[in-house]
Amino acid sequence: MSTSPLPPVPPAPLAGRVRNFWQRVSEGRELDDLWSQFTADARSSYGFYGRDVDWEEIHKLPRWRRPLHVARQFFWALLLKLSPARRVLLLAAFLMMVLSSISFRVGNRAVVDIKFEAIAAVVFLLLLSLELADKVTMKRDLEIAREIQTWLVPSQPPEVPGADIAFATRPQNSVAGDYYDAFYPNPEEHERLMLVIADVAGKSVPAALLMATLQASLRTIAGENAALADLVARLNRYACAHSLNGLRFTTAVLGEYNPVSRRLVYVNAGHNAPIFRHANGALESMEVGGLPLGIRSDEKYETASLVLAPGDTLIFFTDGVVEAFNEAGEEFGNTRWLEAIRNLPDWNAQETLKFLMKKVDEFVLATRQSDDITCLVFRSK
Repeated sequence: MSTSPLPPVPPAPLAGRVRNFWQRVSEGRELDDLWSQFTADARSSYGFYGRDVDWEEIHKLPRWRRPLHVARQFFWALLLKLSPARRVLLLAAFLMMVLSSISFRVGNRAVVDIKFEAIAAVVFLLLLSLELADKVTMKRDLEIAREIQTWLVPSQPPEVPGADIAFATRPQNSVAGDYYDAFYPNPEEHERLMLVIADVAGKSVPAALLMATLQASLRTIAGENAALADLVARLNRYACAHSLNGLRFTTAVLGEYNPVSRRLVYVNAGHNAPIFRHANGALESMEVGGLPLGIRSDEKYETASLVLAPGDTLIFFTDGVVEAFNEAGEEFGNTRWLEAIRNLPDWNAQETLKFLMKKVDEFVLATRQSDDITCLVFRSK
């Protein structure tokens, strides 16, 4: 006599609803991933509000008095970032919570308790919903700005005879102040390739707007076949006219590459010096140039040139790479970056870029960064 297997027992409706609810809230992420995200958010928020804390004054106080003063200054830092109406609501909610802990005795037996917890919770929820609505609206606008910004930088590297290019950028916010480019000023002629990496002082939308104006100016001037020194001088004069007396300067490295002669002429305008890695592993810094764009309108920029042999590699990067930090606050630094470049395998530009970015990722792990990270690799074949 044979028996057929019993059909599986369907999960209890309540258990299924709880599981679906949790999947919807957590988006299917593991607890370790959620905790890492929370700690990264908490650390970022601590740094954000901590900038308004007078740490120097607090360190002068006795240790037992410091926690109260830190809490008070953090509270004021949070309060002053709200609109006046929301500040009043927040203070009212805190007042109701304090009053709810007070009891009054009437006569010998009667005790009167004031209970405002429910009202305070509603006020806190209202404040949360108002701040969340602002954040969602701003995030939507930033995503639109981010989409526009992606149009300003190449999505795919141009084809270069005898060389290949790879680039990657990771904005700290939805929009970035870093700029990279590789283009032929005259698309019909491939005798002059422009290589650019730049970093606008500041972050988020103001930096992104200046980056857009830099890109437009560069493309316009380069299309006029201006010599590199003249091109940089004109960019600098334009940047000075819109830099708020030097407050919104831009560091940049601009290069002009001839695929036939394999010769690169470059100018470093106050930027992190790109690394010229020879095929034998020797490293050379590309430092010749002048001040950042937007500091002094009459600045004279020097040019330098180098010739790439097969296997030579140029690594352009922004300060967000070497200033990337881990959970302990330790920076990745120039020493680790140069060591990673020195130990590069004999790979193409894309594999080289992945190798270098992986070194940075392994150092910072899930730590949220405070600056954009951009890298461009140009390798001669």
